[in-house]
Amino acid sequence: MTLKQLRALRAVERHKTITAAADTLGLTGPAVHNQLKTLESALGVTLLTREGGKGNVLTPEGEVLLTAYGEMTASLGRAVATMQAMSAGECGNLTLGVVSTGKYFAPKIVALLREAMPDVSVQLVIGNRTDTIARLARGELDLCIMGRPPRLPLGGASTFAEHPHVLVAAPDHPLARRRLVGSAELLEERFVLREEGSGTRIMAERFLDEIGKGRIFETYEMGSNETIKQAVMAGLGIAVLSAHTVAHELETGRLVALDVPGFPIIRHWFIVSPAHVHETPIAARVRDWLAENSAAFMPQVQGESAPG
Repeated sequence: MTLKQLRALRAVERHKTITAAADTLGLTGPAVHNQLKTLESALGVTLLTREGGKGNVLTPEGEVLLTAYGEMTASLGRAVATMQAMSAGECGNLTLGVVSTGKYFAPKIVALLREAMPDVSVQLVIGNRTDTIARLARGELDLCIMGRPPRLPLGGASTFAEHPHVLVAAPDHPLARRRLVGSAELLEERFVLREEGSGTRIMAERFLDEIGKGRIFETYEMGSNETIKQAVMAGLGIAVLSAHTVAHELETGRLVALDVPGFPIIRHWFIVSPAHVHETPIAARVRDWLAENSAAFMPQVQGESAPG
């Protein structure tokens, strides 16, 4: 059974004669007749019957087949339209990776994308920096949001928002209400750090090396930003954290950003795509949307201007 045979059947049903159907299809009468006979032979049924002045009329079996053909052509039409939309970046699937520091705003990105691009299905994958880079290297992510691009080859990396980092303490910490806390005053403090390999850990260690000039600090290591926040609030130490991860705590007074020269340290959020993987129109469209709409989903920090 072929589409040409089914088109011939529909044409004869509409025009009632093989001759008229052949003219419509740009074929000869015998060619249309042969297509119909081959179709009936393949199915083992009679599809058309002659009814006097009515010409060729569908049998019940023919009606069933043409109904199915109509459903099939409609489905194919939708598929073609969908493929064209996919090529234009208007619909399809996208896997978005986000490092754990970005989990505080990543769900809002997905919610806003659903409104802006209802035909694009976004799968969100949140992980630590090491796992996220590994997924990126394997080509498992279409796009990735992180604070510092990895050194491995990339398909592209572009900034889309500022990423401030602050030095935070509990509100009852002796330095919490001080103005211009100096480096010397920080030398005796205990610092709470993320795990090895974390971008925030790397930034904190660079800061400590700068002020301590090789001095060994007393530190605690915690595996997540949430645990670090709880540790700082409990008075275990102070910490360098992304301002976007502590925006709520700063606003409610559960944490305080210390007034230290050089803070906030301004870095940037990056949109990264994997190497050796062609960026789809959908990925390009989402990349542009992220750059244009960062103010709508990035957490606002006291004293910080809107991103964008």
